[in-house]
Amino acid sequence: MALITSISGIRGTIGGAVGEGLTPIDTVKFASAFGSYLKQQHKKVTVVIGRDARISGEMVAKLVSATLQGLGIDVLDIDLATTPTVELAVVDEKAQGGIIITASHNPGQWNALKLLNEAGEFISAEAGKAVLDLAEVADFDFATVNKLGAYQRIEGATEKHIEAILALPEVDAEVIRERDFKVAIDCINSVGSIAVPMLLEKLGVHQIEKFYCEPNGSFAHNPEPVPENLNHICGKMEQGSYDLGIVVDPDVDRLVLIQENGDPFGEEYTLVAVADYILGLNGGGNTVSNLSSSLALRDVTEKHGGSYTAAAVGEVNVVKAMKETDAIIGGEGNGGVIFPKLHYGRDALVGIALFLSHLAKFGRSIAQLKAKYPQYHISKNKIELTPDIDMTSVLTTLAERYANQPTDTTDGVKISFDREWVHLRKSNTEPIIRIISESNSRATAEHLANKLITDIREIINTNH
Repeated sequence: MALITSISGIRGTIGGAVGEGLTPIDTVKFASAFGSYLKQQHKKVTVVIGRDARISGEMVAKLVSATLQGLGIDVLDIDLATTPTVELAVVDEKAQGGIIITASHNPGQWNALKLLNEAGEFISAEAGKAVLDLAEVADFDFATVNKLGAYQRIEGATEKHIEAILALPEVDAEVIRERDFKVAIDCINSVGSIAVPMLLEKLGVHQIEKFYCEPNGSFAHNPEPVPENLNHICGKMEQGSYDLGIVVDPDVDRLVLIQENGDPFGEEYTLVAVADYILGLNGGGNTVSNLSSSLALRDVTEKHGGSYTAAAVGEVNVVKAMKETDAIIGGEGNGGVIFPKLHYGRDALVGIALFLSHLAKFGRSIAQLKAKYPQYHISKNKIELTPDIDMTSVLTTLAERYANQPTDTTDGVKISFDREWVHLRKSNTEPIIRIISESNSRATAEHLANKLITDIREIINTNH
């Protein structure tokens, strides 16, 4: 069992003892803390809630809803919805906050409460700390019977989200319709099963082959959309005459694309391609991604005459940097696209619409589009952590060991070697340390990652 509390939300496995997983007691405690925090900030509070399709979602949503009502907070429940749909609904409904019930790319035994402010954005580090402090002391003041919050089910949030995407001038449904794309999609049996086909049809894509598109929460494979988990759709792409494949994670904030020959386009290149399209339309502009993202975005941005910034990992950090630099496009190298003209949140749906517009106007295949971008190779690895490992000490020792190389300790340790780099950081969402490296050569990227993994294990063994 696992329970991870951080400023970005509360994430845990379902079941087990209180305090060791996302049990009903823990769910109520953290929902109470967030609701109490909102009541400190606002006289009258309304909260939008939505969930992905994982099996525990309905149970957790009921607990969250009832807890908020018990605090005197009105609840607007949009039920099955993508993370970006909930983010937009908070603003649309003029709510004071939102809770997305999703563990994103984590396997089905996990669930989480992701917390939003009144702008439909993830709460700040300061707000997150305040919520965790409230949960720690559990000093909650619940409402009397005459002041309980109201509950209302809201329909049509997904349709509103898609309408807002179609209204963007950068989205060209007419040219997409003319290309008559044949698309294969894998929606992992979660909420993408509802939203992605609806969006594609509105964009004029009518040849859609659906894989795992029943929103029943029964994940047919590991839900993290990385190449080793996408063998099924890649195999189908290889056999069929599809123009491209589209894969989303359970809450649809990450977009991964598959080339017509079954090869992954590369999750890092989702943002690179969409950014290239937006920068081209805009005549340049600034971009932001995180420290673990490919240098290809920097290269494309500078080609268009713009400025690139690397932020700490985490959507809230990327959004903060985007606002500070007035970036017109940004996101993370895991397939997360943030387009501020729509909203400040990773959104696979707007990513699909912008990418299809780009590909349709490009007029050739997705493989030919990939070939025009700088070719980097990223190696993504992880080491599982045990409670006795002091990761702060490990990362400090690594930084000292590589003191002769340029290092960035903004978020973990990032070490640069000419045109290569390796980034090591403790995950905010899983009990692991991530080791991500990049080079022009796949072999070099993997060698660099393996070298640092060996270093980490050596330091851990020495410390013990």
